[in-house]
This record gives sequence, structure tokens and C-alpha cells, in this order.
Amino acid sequence: MIENWVHALNLAGVAVCAISGTLMAYQKRMDGFGVVLLASATAIGGGTLRDMMLDLPVFWIEDTDYLYVTFAAAFITIIWLRLTSMFPYHYLLVADAFGLGLFNVVGIEKALSIGSGMAVAIAMGTITGVFGGLTRDVICREVPLVLNGELYAITCIVGGAAYALLYYLNLPDTWCVTAALATTVILRLGAMRWHWELPVFKSE
Repeated sequence: MIENWVHALNLAGVAVCAISGTLMAYQKRMDGFGVVLLASATAIGGGTLRDMMLDLPVFWIEDTDYLYVTFAAAFITIIWLRLTSMFPYHYLLVADAFGLGLFNVVGIEKALSIGSGMAVAIAMGTITGVFGGLTRDVICREVPLVLNGELYAITCIVGGAAYALLYYLNLPDTWCVTAALATTVILRLGAMRWHWELPVFKSE
């Protein structure tokens, strides 16, 4: 049951991040190959790095449904963008926030499923959530969202901490997943809305 739940979350995360990559490709006026490349890098980049670090079969090679979902989400987004003339930059950020939360949960669950410790699981969740968007922004020569000051990777870590708290309280796995997902997404949306930051250096 829980495997089906995680699989569904992973597919949802891939779709949302493919939409995010396609929106960025639209903003940069890329051609068809550029759209597919950017959507794919955003959707499967983080999970690919995670699986390589955990020495597991890469998820989209083992199950090609992820590629089909990536291409379908990109195609639907292209059709929608051709019907409207306004670039929905706000939707790009919202899509990115939900993709971040979904992939964070998937990374945590996958690491725990092979017996990793909670600290490693939280790190894998953060990598899964962040790396695809980081790759997208680097390809587009943008300052990556993970480095722009507002809370980003920190939201994954806090979401992972929420997961760990409920996990160690022996609450059902669905509660842990829901808490991590909600915490990550709400924190990221709040950071976007109110510009929450974690300053290290003193401002002039």
C-alpha cells in the first residue's frame, strides 16, 4: 500500500517539475529540444542523483512511466501556453514549490526503504527536491532558486525534521508523509510571499 502511495507521489512530483521546466523553457524561448531537455532535467535530475548516491537502479530507467509522465506534462503545458499570451511566472514558482515538497518526501521514503538512517534520508530528500531545479536554473543561466536568499533547501530539511518527529513517535507512515509534504510546501510558499530568509552575513 505504502509503495503505491510513494509511487503516486513520485509521478506527481515528476509531472509538477516537468511543468516547471517547461514554463522556464517558454520564458527563455527555447525550441522543442530545449523544452524536452529542460523539462526532463527538472523532473528527473534530483531523483537520478539520489539513486546514484544510494547505489540503486535509476528510477526512470527501471520504470519508463516517469518518462511518459514527463513528456505528457510538458506537452500539455505547451498546448496551454500556446492558448495564452501571458507568461505565468507566479505559477512557475508555485509549481516549483509543490515539486520540491513532493520530491522531498519521495527521497526520504526511498532512503528509509533501504535501511538508511534518518539523517541520510533527510539529505536524500533535500537532494531529490533541490537538484532538478538547480540543474534547470544553471542551464538557463539564472541564479538558482536554492541560492537566491529566500528559504529553499532549508524547507526540505525542516520538512524532513517534521517527518522524523512523527516517525519516532511511531505514528502511521501516511501521517509522516503528509506532515513533511505540508511543512515543505507551506514554508516555501511563505518564503515566496513574505521573503523569509536565513541571513548569515551582516548587511551593510
